[in-house]
Amino acid sequence: MKLACALRTGGCKGCDVDGLLRQMGLRPTRQRIALGRMLFARGHRHVTAEMLHEEATQARFHVSLATVYNTLHQFTKVGLLREIAVESGKAYFDTNVSNHHHFLIEDENRLVDIGGETISFGGLPAPLEGTMISRVDVVIRLRRIPAAR
Repeated sequence: MKLACALRTGGCKGCDVDGLLRQMGLRPTRQRIALGRMLFARGHRHVTAEMLHEEATQARFHVSLATVYNTLHQFTKVGLLREIAVESGKAYFDTNVSNHHHFLIEDENRLVDIGGETISFGGLPAPLEGTMISRVDVVIRLRRIPAAR
């Protein structure tokens, strides 16, 4: 589905979040609009639910962590976000829904985009009967090299 604003090009400062939510089939509640503005106004980014909850708290927008999680999952379901699971119980939500992969800088708990065209595969296994491959996610884990003493 084609997005109504500049989400695909890095952000939507001043975009119509209300209209975008309606276009994607979501009711534009006060919480969804506020969280959508926080997510999409700064260009492409990776956030956890806890990070977004903290931003909302700092902005004096009172919302529960459960509502943040629900909203992130709703946005993911309609294609506004992409969920990247980095370990059991920890996921980032990416505002860049294009085909790309990630570096995870472990000591900083930070994701960095890798262009989708920079990684190639020699062959993928055949999908199970009745299924198809929808996407391949690669997360390459990095750790800073300790400084020499």
